[in-house]
Amino acid sequence: MLQPRRTLTALLPPLLAGLALTALPAQHATAASTLTNGGFEADGSGAATPSGWSEYGDTGASFTEAGGHSGGHRLTHWSSSAYKTETYQHLSGLANGSYRLTAWVRSGGGQNAAHLALKNCGGPEQRTDLPVSASGWIRVVVPVHVTNHQCTISVNSDANAGNWINVDDLTLTPGTSGLPIKGADISSLPKSEARGGVYRTASGGKGDAVAILRSAGMNYARLKVWVNPADGYNNKARVLAMAKRIKAQGMKLLVDFHYSDSWADPGKQTKPAAWAGHGYEQLKKDVYDHTHDVLAALKSQGTTADMVQIGNEVNGGMLWNEGSTDNWTQLAGLLNSGYDAVKSVHPSTVAALHLAEGGDLDGTRWWFDNAVSHGVRFDAIGLSYYGYWHGSLADFQTTLDDAAARYGKPVFVAETAYPFRLDSEDGLENIIDLTEELVPGYPATPAGQTRWLNDVASIVEAVPNGRGLGVFSWEATWTARTGNGWDPADPSSGNGWENQALFGYDDRALPATAWFRHR
Repeated sequence: MLQPRRTLTALLPPLLAGLALTALPAQHATAASTLTNGGFEADGSGAATPSGWSEYGDTGASFTEAGGHSGGHRLTHWSSSAYKTETYQHLSGLANGSYRLTAWVRSGGGQNAAHLALKNCGGPEQRTDLPVSASGWIRVVVPVHVTNHQCTISVNSDANAGNWINVDDLTLTPGTSGLPIKGADISSLPKSEARGGVYRTASGGKGDAVAILRSAGMNYARLKVWVNPADGYNNKARVLAMAKRIKAQGMKLLVDFHYSDSWADPGKQTKPAAWAGHGYEQLKKDVYDHTHDVLAALKSQGTTADMVQIGNEVNGGMLWNEGSTDNWTQLAGLLNSGYDAVKSVHPSTVAALHLAEGGDLDGTRWWFDNAVSHGVRFDAIGLSYYGYWHGSLADFQTTLDDAAARYGKPVFVAETAYPFRLDSEDGLENIIDLTEELVPGYPATPAGQTRWLNDVASIVEAVPNGRGLGVFSWEATWTARTGNGWDPADPSSGNGWENQALFGYDDRALPATAWFRHR
């Protein structure tokens, strides 16, 4: 949308301004066993109460208008003054069991609350917030388990003047939802602790960061592994030690192989110093031996890796120049060497390939089309998605859905993050530190950070056919500690990421840790 076309004079006066929309009236206008008019096409533009639906609260703020997702019309919530409104439909005669409400939504943001809900279904109310997306439609789902043969579908807004949402193409179908992976990368933790880093619960109690995150609902940890880093961290020995802590908390483990002595990403894929003079055939052996060595050691100590990334953000390949995307035959050989090593240690370990730029549909297709045509083997697809760099949430959903369908593989967000403030705690300027760098609708506040992680998770949850695995928040424990900077070769380097960690400048777990309890 951009602005609803309905004029102020056409809006009904708000009859129930200020009432909290926590309950429905005693009588429902509809009670059917199937969803009626989920596409809002039955009445055309200007319907104050769409056919099959009922309204509550400031009813003048709820209406249909032209510009649907797939058809000609949509439901809109909007008013020139603050409003609270609910558009709902009650279903009865349902078979008990699991259901999914699917809808296409847009929102200009700024509301106190804007969400879809399934309630009166015999159990707790289930909600999904509407992601902020002013131009592109986003598909979201709300799962629920019906135990009393009925359920109420509800579209809710508690909004300020001029706030708006669009909703269209709602369907309620049998099926389950949820995310198997609610994780975080905590690779920075051992060095932080060695440099005096302290981690506290939200209430201020000092504790083990792994246990604090686990108690918040985190169920999967990601650890990077470098070959021979200058500072001795993020190597095989450190990964083995961290794996024991992670598994002791009952969490699963993703091992992220960089195949470098330092950071590997789309801008650099530098060979480890020990491999620098090796040709392609030797590099294939290096990849196999290193991957096998780390994973076999993990298995032998009872902490088998559950998932492995063969390379980190390998948009341009890895182990340059031999493994560049300029030579796909060789890159495929290196990637398959890693895959073979993973499966030789533990056949059920998931082997994933990981790209950056999660909103780049064309780039993702180009890379994986080449990988498939060159016989690269993989079990899952991971994408980094940072909204301030990698396109809109709608772009991200398009890319994620396409990858899952086009290659028939489960997909996950290998990295995402968002700032809870902009200023720096140490001497290094933060990577994201200006208001104009932020994603519209997501302020650099604890609430904005929480909203971002939940909304990204909602998009992954909505991937069709259950192929959305989950999300990893990147470097949740990388708080500002002298000596724990970005450069392993420079003890004085600072940390430009502490404002995107999941622990605040007071060392307490931030509200965003609640996203781990996302369904």
